[in-house]
Amino acid sequence: MRYIFFALIFFLLACRQEKRYHDQKNNVAPPTSKEVAEIIAFQKGLNAEFKNPETSPLPDRHRKDFEGLDFFAPDTSYVIKARFERTPDAIPFFMPTTTERKTKEVVYGIAHFELNGKKHRLEIYQSLDLLHDIRYRGNLFLPFLDETNGNETYGGGRYINLRIPKGDTLVIDFNKAYNPYCVYDKKYSCPLVPRQNYLRTNVRAGVKDFKKE
Repeated sequence: MRYIFFALIFFLLACRQEKRYHDQKNNVAPPTSKEVAEIIAFQKGLNAEFKNPETSPLPDRHRKDFEGLDFFAPDTSYVIKARFERTPDAIPFFMPTTTERKTKEVVYGIAHFELNGKKHRLEIYQSLDLLHDIRYRGNLFLPFLDETNGNETYGGGRYINLRIPKGDTLVIDFNKAYNPYCVYDKKYSCPLVPRQNYLRTNVRAGVKDFKKE
């Protein structure tokens, strides 16, 4: 009888441990996920850029002790497939920056998507100043604001680099959102995010605000 009692206790404890293990496993993104791997590679690449004195926007006083940027944890729910509406008749305009300089841009298209249970739209820009350089002709520029700005992220918004898609679907990975260089050094001239690109939701993905020591 005593043997049966202890066997029953062992069985119940084993089941309890197994349940706890599965709960934990289900909350962790699969390490083999291609999207997660791309996000981690982006983070490593950005940190390497910031450590390199030839490419870093950090002044020497901040770069010498730089260990890495502060990122949100990779979250594939922020990898969005948006319906991309091209705007071939859009009129070019000058986008203001943090200095007197202005960049010549055009709205290349509108991205329509759903995020955090809400529908959103964002203007996607193409820099006309860079069209003369073949390296940048396929590039698109997405500056955006969201409700984390001024708290968890930089108050002036963040940027995402994109490529012109072949069809009418545009993949936007908010995990690849980065700060304007003027966050790190005021000598840089950074485009100001248009108010129409304000997302009325929290985007907890990408680079967080930079805290100067």
